[in-house]
Amino acid sequence: MKQLSRGQNFLSLFAAGALFPLALAPFNLWPIATLSIAVLFWQLQHQSITQALAKASVYGFGLFFAGASWVYVSIHEHGFIPAPLALLATALFCLFLALLFAVPFVLSALIPQTPSAWLTGLPAIWVLSEWIRTWIFTGFPWLFAGYAHTQTWLNGWAPVGGVLWLSFICALSAGVLAQLGQRKIARPATSMAALAVLLFAASGYALQHKVWTESSGQQLDVVLVQPNIDQHQKWASDSLPRILAQLKEQTEAHWGADLVVWPEAAVPALGHRVQGFLRGIHQRAEASETTLLTGIPTYDRGQEKYHNSMIALGNIESERQYNKTRLVPFGEYVPLESVLRGLITFFNLPMSAFSLGADNQLPFAVQGENISTAICYEVVYPDLVARNSTGSSVLLTVSNDAWFGRSIGPQQHMQMAQMRALENAKPMIRGTNNGISALVDYQGTIYRSIEQYSQGELIGSVEPRNGRTVFSLFGSWPTVLLALFWVGLLITIRILKEASDENIHSDYPGSTT
Repeated sequence: MKQLSRGQNFLSLFAAGALFPLALAPFNLWPIATLSIAVLFWQLQHQSITQALAKASVYGFGLFFAGASWVYVSIHEHGFIPAPLALLATALFCLFLALLFAVPFVLSALIPQTPSAWLTGLPAIWVLSEWIRTWIFTGFPWLFAGYAHTQTWLNGWAPVGGVLWLSFICALSAGVLAQLGQRKIARPATSMAALAVLLFAASGYALQHKVWTESSGQQLDVVLVQPNIDQHQKWASDSLPRILAQLKEQTEAHWGADLVVWPEAAVPALGHRVQGFLRGIHQRAEASETTLLTGIPTYDRGQEKYHNSMIALGNIESERQYNKTRLVPFGEYVPLESVLRGLITFFNLPMSAFSLGADNQLPFAVQGENISTAICYEVVYPDLVARNSTGSSVLLTVSNDAWFGRSIGPQQHMQMAQMRALENAKPMIRGTNNGISALVDYQGTIYRSIEQYSQGELIGSVEPRNGRTVFSLFGSWPTVLLALFWVGLLITIRILKEASDENIHSDYPGSTT
């Protein structure tokens, strides 16, 4: 294959990274993920640590600049930052994410520089790169390769290994493709890896027919209220009466349903400031034997902390409040607040001073069914949702994706919610301010939704399911530990081989390399 110049290498890496999001929602051209990753893997062979870091960073910048472009909407339209500065801020944010993505690929320079090692070592490093982004600096677990297979045969593996295991299989297929582009191919190893990919796909198809959970035997009648409130008006003080009246009006015809859901921060005021309104809704819901769950900011007087919360009104059996445990930087809290707060409008967004909720909060109990909750950003954390799903028969997530504008962000967000339903084999209820509001079955398929960017109510039923999948029991750890073990083993093999070679050369001083 013809050698490329350094500039051409970087350009091809940036382009490959930028094409990667086409494999995800809303485009769902899943083969592009394999092709994109293959370009990166091809260029990471025979590289130094510095070269590997640089090349992976360029690829990562293309990936995030194209796939997380919706950040610009939040900064410019809702943070009131001029377009040039918003573009610069978006680029810096994506560059930071690119560096986080790239750091694990330094390990690619430490494993044996052989086709056999690259075939399995690079996919393992890819998994580590995604895993690191689930926790470092609170995490940004977005744009994972596994989401490309939300609706392919490979999704049968989701209840077993979760999205990271799907990412490994996708990256392994990219490793095979990268080796096919080389002049010298490790034919036995490449053939075995290709066979493994085919077996994973076939077994994924078989696993799609595996029933991991069982129906509880009842149906929940659910109504999702989508108010479609303009984000620029939502937090204006003179808008509050109109918004509360609209929520009440949209709900009026649906009292009597088992569950009514208002989206994240549907009530744009601290709970203690709208007690009269909440009391009226509670009494109306209780009289109708309806449970209403709504997003609302709350204030804990005892701890003097603000929370992004979901509260239950009406016919509720136990827990009445859930406080968000994963916060969005700048949107819900400001890193280095003492330095940044007040510098520009973006660092003073409404409700950007929240505190973390406690771990292991109890689910909401509705009509004898436990419903675990994830507010907005939380649903993109696979292990968090799996942990909270323990003992629950229904998953719920609420969001206000108006922050994304008319970008690809809401579709990406929806796809990740579908994957959580798949991983835990339980239905997912997703209520949002302006879409995508939907009901997802335990196999990750959207079976009812409401038009995006519209005001309305989605009416449907949900079948609660009991039981646990392998993933809900063990989370991502088996995949992560396997990746860590394999990369560590490959590095150890190289160290031992180089030490052995040095001993041989020291025994024969006259030998040449």
